Amino acid sequence: MRTALILAVAADIFQIVVYPLFVAGAASPVDDVLDLGLAGVLSFLLGWHWEFLPSFLGKLVPGVDFVPLWTLAVANVYRTEKRLAVARTRE
Repeated sequence: MRTALILAVAADIFQIVVYPLFVAGAASPVDDVLDLGLAGVLSFLLGWHWEFLPSFLGKLVPGVDFVPLWTLAVANVYRTEKRLAVARTRE
């Protein structure tokens, strides 16, 4: 979970701060490849979660790259998994 969160934060920081400095325009194949690769890595690390789908689709909309959707998705997966673990221990 920690590795997934670090990757999500790093990708969001890259897309918000660094990437716009070097590439003009929001429609860039490099940005799309980064999002596709991150979706694959996060799915590998955490398994498939529906939270990743809105993050991936939202990143395809120009201007939405400035919202840290990957970080929010991983945090939501963590919150959900933690809640399920607590519910399992109560059973």
